[in-house]
Parts: sequence; structure tokens; C-alpha cells
Amino acid sequence: MSETTVKRGRRLSVKQITLMGMMAAVICVLAPFSVPIGPVPISLTNLAIYFALYLLGMVQGTVSYVIYLLIGLIGIPVFSGFTSGPEKLFGPTGGYLIGFIPMAVIAGYLIDRHRSNRMICLGGMFLGTVVCYGFGTLWLTRQSGLDLRASLFAGVIPFIPGDLIKMLLAMAFGPQIRRRLKKVSGN
Repeated sequence: MSETTVKRGRRLSVKQITLMGMMAAVICVLAPFSVPIGPVPISLTNLAIYFALYLLGMVQGTVSYVIYLLIGLIGIPVFSGFTSGPEKLFGPTGGYLIGFIPMAVIAGYLIDRHRSNRMICLGGMFLGTVVCYGFGTLWLTRQSGLDLRASLFAGVIPFIPGDLIKMLLAMAFGPQIRRRLKKVSGN
């Protein structure tokens, strides 16, 4: 009874469930720390997601992020600036929070299949981030009344250099942490 069924009849071990919970906790710890620079703050959410993808893979890494979203949705202050609740998730920056889901799927898919090709992994994180920017910018435009150009300058342009650094950090340290974790756990 220590296993849970997931798609295609595969089962998750207690260890896998624990790791997903731990990565959700890591996201909960890192994401609230943010720098408010306008309507969209700089946070470490995407860095934590990239690490979850390297350590757990696309499906389990994405599930870890969705667990984080649900924790914030029910009122535990884990979103940027130690906020929470539906008003945050459906407010002006909610599109970025939702956009992290397809970002995780896209980046995770390419990381899972091309782990040894760092440029493809970086490309996957970049492409996933562009999709997240798209979700977030369109939602910000709709919710805030800003025009598209103003939304891009509020929610995308200032974030590009920092997000590239986060991708490089994840690419440099994610595989090392994964190898060490596997070595310690005997897998």
C-alpha cells in the first residue's frame, strides 16, 4: 500500500512522493522571497522549478509545482511577497503563476530527453520561459488595463537577464545535485 498509481499504470514509490513533497516545499520556501520592481516582482520561483525538473523529471517536477500552487491557493503565504489565496492567483500576476505549468512541461520534456545536451536543456528552459512570459503578459494586460507594450516592460523585459542567470545556474548545478542524490539513495 506504499505506492500510488499514476498514468499508464506506473506506480510512485514512497521515495518519489517524498521527493515531490520536498521539492514543493523548496518552491514554497524560495518563491515568497521577492524584489518588488513593479506589478510583477522578481522571485526565485522559476529557479526552484528548474531544479525540480532536473531532480525529478518533467512529470514529478511539474506535480511539485502544482502542489505549491494549491498550497498558495488555500491561503498559505507561499507566493511572492508572502501572499496567497485566489486573489493572488487570479490577480494581475496570476498568468505568470499559471504560465509556470507549461514552462515546467516544456523545459522538463527537453531536459528528460536530452539530459546530456546542455544546449537543448537550456533551450527547453528558454522556450518554456517564453511561453510563461506569454501567459503572464496576456493576463497582466487583461487584468491591469495596461497595453501590451507596458505589460512587456512591466513583466518581461526587466526579467530576461535574471531568468537567463537562473537557467544557467540550474543547468550547472541541477545535474550535479541529481547525480549526488542518486548516489546517496543508491539509484
